[in-house]
Amino acid sequence: MTRTLIDIDDDALTAAAEELGTKTKVETVNRALGEIAARKERLKLLEWLRSAEANDLGEPGVMDNAWR
Repeated sequence: MTRTLIDIDDDALTAAAEELGTKTKVETVNRALGEIAARKERLKLLEWLRSAEANDLGEPGVMDNAWR
């Protein structure tokens, strides 16, 4: 882990801590960075869910099994 001295917007840090439920500045910054780093994978999953490949809910066999 790298130790870095930076200026951080206090209002943005407070808002991020409230949103993330974090208690310390270090925890907030690291969690926020992790969330942004994982964003690309979440967006790829959403795109797949929107795609025809994932859209099999109109198939009777799929829906029949959904209720079991």
